Amino acid sequence: MAGAASTSSTASGATTGTGRKRTTKAAADPALKAVPDGTTATDVAATAESAVAPPKTAPKRTAAKKPATPRKTTAKSKAATKTATDAPADGAAGPEAAALAEGEEADIDGESTPTVDAAGKPVVKAEPASGEYTWDEDEEEEESEALKQARKDAELTASADSVRAYLKQIGKVALLNAEEEVDLAKRIEAGLYSVEMMKRAKDSSKGIDAQLERDLRWVRRDGDRAKNHLLEANLRLVVSLAKRYTGRGMAFLDLIQEGNLGLIRAVEKFDYTKGYKFSTYATWWIRQAITRAMADQARTIRIPVHMVEVINKLGRIQRELLQDLGREPTPEELAKEMDITPDKVLEIQQYAREPISLDQTIGDEGDSQLGDFIEDSEAVVAVDAVSFTLLQDQLQSVLQTLSEREAGVVRLRFGLTDGQPRTLDEIGQVYGVTRERIRQIESKTMSKLRHPSRSQVLRDYLE
Repeated sequence: MAGAASTSSTASGATTGTGRKRTTKAAADPALKAVPDGTTATDVAATAESAVAPPKTAPKRTAAKKPATPRKTTAKSKAATKTATDAPADGAAGPEAAALAEGEEADIDGESTPTVDAAGKPVVKAEPASGEYTWDEDEEEEESEALKQARKDAELTASADSVRAYLKQIGKVALLNAEEEVDLAKRIEAGLYSVEMMKRAKDSSKGIDAQLERDLRWVRRDGDRAKNHLLEANLRLVVSLAKRYTGRGMAFLDLIQEGNLGLIRAVEKFDYTKGYKFSTYATWWIRQAITRAMADQARTIRIPVHMVEVINKLGRIQRELLQDLGREPTPEELAKEMDITPDKVLEIQQYAREPISLDQTIGDEGDSQLGDFIEDSEAVVAVDAVSFTLLQDQLQSVLQTLSEREAGVVRLRFGLTDGQPRTLDEIGQVYGVTRERIRQIESKTMSKLRHPSRSQVLRDYLE
């Protein structure tokens, strides 16, 4: 109690004796403004700490944070507190230094980090109520960009996720050895034979025994189960073969689907008595199904299958000659290797060209399209339009120097009026004369137009 009274009197003396110095310090430091008389040094330190503490920022949208744990009071903070309490009035900088030290140690992240007051008790700063978020434009922009990127990544990985799920599903079936393949093939053959027997029995007039029909139905179902087992155990073979044909105009899953159709065909036609493994036999059917599907579906403009085979053969020979000659082969060299004419080679190469979309973007920025750089052959050039207008004016001026009949014959003969030329007979019917007379008038008029006084102004438009 005596120590507290001494401290209070000392602080009071500091307030009375250094009033001028405090006013000057308060004017320089906002943390010490408007300090009433009778305030202790501890109160001054607490006031300075609350003023120096950084403002809270809007809480970020993150995962749930761990509850803040009270920070242990360090020796530095204890020393600062003791200095703020026991310092004499003349050392007014002591409480200010303690307050600044406490402010520097405050958490600038806006979390509820406790501090220690002069009495040694933890003081927890209040947090805003849950759900009270302050959104700014920058945060909204970041969120929108993140959503756009996430959507783009989802679209790009959709196909990959489907393939991954399919591979995971087919990987659950164990592979078969040669003995298991033969056993399944026998069961499949027995099932097909039972179907054939049931069909023959129904077609015959004798009918079929009920017990025999039940046995045949059981054998048929067992053959179907064996067929499904053999199919599911070799689906990974289809995937391995389909990988070789990616990037040729068909999606990977479509290639797998077409290969599965070839696998079904191989299961139905597999002959285990030949002694070959099923995978060796099925590979041919899978490849045949995939290549046939690519020939029918891969191109925007469908090309007949036999022509696709010719195109593939030409491409293979072209690659071989490129390796042998070290340069691109000429059409004559390709024609010699394929035993066809050079014109036929050019025709096949024309068929092999892939169409390109006019909306395809060009450049690094992607702000231009291919169609913007293709000239429109039917577009009217401004210079040509002006020249044509001037030519019409000059031509009308020249025709005005002729007689009315001569000018009319020229206009009808060359279609200067409606763009439709007339024959001599048609013009003769218009003027009520023979075609020979119209020919004479035309010949005479053309001779007049060839005179330099008339033709010179028109010759300039021929250059």
